[in-house]
Amino acid sequence: MKNSIAVTVLMLVLTSCGQAEPSPDALTYEQEVLEWREGRLAALKEPLGYLNQVGLFWLDAGAHRFGSDPGSDVRLPATAAADIGIFDVSEDGVRMQVNSGVEVFSDDQPVRSLLIADDTTEAPVQVMHGSIAWTAIKRDGRFAVRVRDFEHPFVETFGPLPYFPIDASLRVPAILQRYDAPRIANVGTVIEGLGYHPESPGIVELEIDGTSFALEAYASGERLFFVFGDVTNRDDTYGAGRFLYADVPGADGRTVMDFNMSYSPPCAFNDFSTCPVASPRNRLPIRIEAGEKYNPALHYSADVGH
Repeated sequence: MKNSIAVTVLMLVLTSCGQAEPSPDALTYEQEVLEWREGRLAALKEPLGYLNQVGLFWLDAGAHRFGSDPGSDVRLPATAAADIGIFDVSEDGVRMQVNSGVEVFSDDQPVRSLLIADDTTEAPVQVMHGSIAWTAIKRDGRFAVRVRDFEHPFVETFGPLPYFPIDASLRVPAILQRYDAPRIANVGTVIEGLGYHPESPGIVELEIDGTSFALEAYASGERLFFVFGDVTNRDDTYGAGRFLYADVPGADGRTVMDFNMSYSPPCAFNDFSTCPVASPRNRLPIRIEAGEKYNPALHYSADVGH
C-alpha cells in the first residue's frame, strides 16, 4: 500500500545508471525491522513464550484431579504421571495437593501442598513435573491452569513467520487525543464470556493515503497498546486482529504507529491463550499490508484440554 504521507526513510537517490536505490536511512530502517522480526521469533521460542503452551483448563470451585490419565479433570500430556494430585479451587485461588511418590517442584524445591500464586499477583508461581509445567491464571474473577511442555516438538519445527514486504509509508505519525479522564475499555476475547478491560488514555488519530482514521489506545507501561483489525483479516492476517505498540507521547500528543511491527496475538499459534480481539471501533475499513501475516500451518492444537 502506497501512502502519500512523506516518510524520510523512503527518500531515494539516483545512481549513475539512472536507477533508484534506497537511501542509507531507508536501509537503516529496513535493518531495524528485520532485527525486530528476528527478536519476535526468538521471543516466541523462549521457555515463557507462547509456542510450548499445550493446555488451558478453566476450573470451577472445588477439587479437580490432574495427571495424564484420560479420566483426569485436568489432563496433562502423556509424559506426565497418570495421577499427580488435586487442584482445589476457592476464592483464595488454586491450591495444589500432590500425591505421595510423585515428584513436583517449585523453585527447584519439592512440594506437596502449595497455593499457586496466579499471574495477577506480584510473584506468580510455576510448578514443574519433568518437562511439564503449569501456572495459575486469573481472568474476570475466574481461575484456570495453563500447561506448558518445555520439550514440545512444535517449538523446534516452528517458523519462519510470514510477513508483508516492508513498507515504510506505513510508519505513520499519530496524535493521541486524550480523554478528560482515562476510561476502562470493554473488549472481547477469544474465550466466550471472558472480557478484557484495559485502561484507555484516549484515541490515537492517524492518516493513511490521505484518509483519517482513529484507534483506541490501551495503557501498557511506557507504551500504548493497540488491538486493531483491518480488511486483511479476511485472508492474509489473523481474523481476530493484530497487536501493535507505540511510545507514549509527551505533552504534544505526538507518537508514531509503525504497522510494519504489527504482529499476531498468541492465539494465532495455539488454542490455550486468552487473547483480546479487535473491537468494532478498532477495525479499519482498509487493508494494512504491513507487518505479520497468518499461516494456519503454524497453529498448534491438542486434545489435552482447553
